[in-house]
Amino acid sequence: MPYSSRQAVHNLMPDSLPVAAFILIGASALLLAVGITPLMRRLALQTGMVDKPAARKIHASPVPLLGGAAIYVAFILVLLFLGDRDYVNQTVGILAGATLMIFMGVLDDRKGLGSSVKLLGQLMAAGLLVYSGVQIQLFGGWLDVGLTLVWVVGITNALNLLDNMDGLSGGVAMIGAIYFTLLAAMSDQYLVGALAAALAGACAGFLVYNWNPAHIFMGDAGSLFLGFMLAAVAIKLRFPSNSVTVTWMIPLLVLGLSIFDTTLVFVSRLRRGKNPLTTPGKDHVSHRLAHVLGSKREAVLVCYLICCALGTAAVFVSQATLGEAVVLACAISALGASALWWMEFRRGGIRP
Repeated sequence: MPYSSRQAVHNLMPDSLPVAAFILIGASALLLAVGITPLMRRLALQTGMVDKPAARKIHASPVPLLGGAAIYVAFILVLLFLGDRDYVNQTVGILAGATLMIFMGVLDDRKGLGSSVKLLGQLMAAGLLVYSGVQIQLFGGWLDVGLTLVWVVGITNALNLLDNMDGLSGGVAMIGAIYFTLLAAMSDQYLVGALAAALAGACAGFLVYNWNPAHIFMGDAGSLFLGFMLAAVAIKLRFPSNSVTVTWMIPLLVLGLSIFDTTLVFVSRLRRGKNPLTTPGKDHVSHRLAHVLGSKREAVLVCYLICCALGTAAVFVSQATLGEAVVLACAISALGASALWWMEFRRGGIRP
């Protein structure tokens, strides 16, 4: 990267306007994604990388894949040209794991990989994070390593499961990344902010073509990459002035919709004796909302609003006392449990 452009970004950061640098990174990623996505769409059509209609899918005609590759390329290019070399060592493990996820996702979209193979790849990517020093720090030792693996694999699969409706997974990831950027700016964390801003911008550029009716899908490549990156950014986010408990409430709130959707799907499918990860079905939050509202677009927009509400709660928690944070967390948990009961038990669920 030329010194002048790197110095320009660096000059925006310390002591003055950290948000301005994140806006520049996000806007650049957005523009790159807007330009790259049509190229990936054309490549997908030429190579036969399309998602064909099926009984359990909502689209009626083949839709090109490789949207996830467009998000990844835009994300990487922005970090190469606008990132700060002082943080290269810290990002190697994150980017290596993200690259592994995108390649595994492309292979899955192309040939189809078994669930055990994908799980192994996710564990390897999470292991790269741990090896590079990016891991949960709560109890110390192997317990933190185990929690890191569970967190990364869990959030990665949550975003993968959430990719079931036009504009949903990309929009949820974009909103989550925006709130992570804001939280990073509030606590002067350049690395987390830069990663999150690039991710948010790339998702926004992709959504131009993925909004209903979608012209391209992100595929497993995109959802696995986004889930991994959100999980990694959440691990890096720190609030030294607050307690460890509050620090870990924040990413749980920001990613709350994805966590709730996965919990709902697991409960619903286990009740019916189905494998939660390998059984496809229209039993997600988005499907249930679309059934009630009568519109897939409105269902996605409601999901966006829920993400914004949870993100705003996370910002409040970051500035709250431990008591205030616990009260809010208990209230949101009770609301989530009530919503799960109503969706799955009161209404009887939506059968796949």
